[in-house]
Amino acid sequence: MTAKRVILEMGSGNDLHGGDYTKAALRAIEDAVHHSSLALFRSLGLDLATMEIETTIGVARPERVDAERIRRVFPYGRVSVRVVKGGLDVPREGGEDAVIASAAIAVRAEVPQASPG
Repeated sequence: MTAKRVILEMGSGNDLHGGDYTKAALRAIEDAVHHSSLALFRSLGLDLATMEIETTIGVARPERVDAERIRRVFPYGRVSVRVVKGGLDVPREGGEDAVIASAAIAVRAEVPQASPG
């Protein structure tokens, strides 16, 4: 059976004063996760550990995101994290830039097909 995408959520997060790209990314993940529910998994009797979670983070400086910290946020599933150029830095006089991150979370699962008839 091939895993199918069953959930796609987006979120945004920021770090207004510290210039911390990982913190902004974690907030974007939290925003996206709070918009979804995994009732589908429980109602179909699917094992949460088998779901595939594909996470994409967009920030202006991808090299400054700790992808391992992002991966550890998810309590179950096989998690992949990809950090790409995106998001937004807002210059601030006399301090670190305000950092805005965007996140997309795609969840894939092997969903059993209904029997015909």
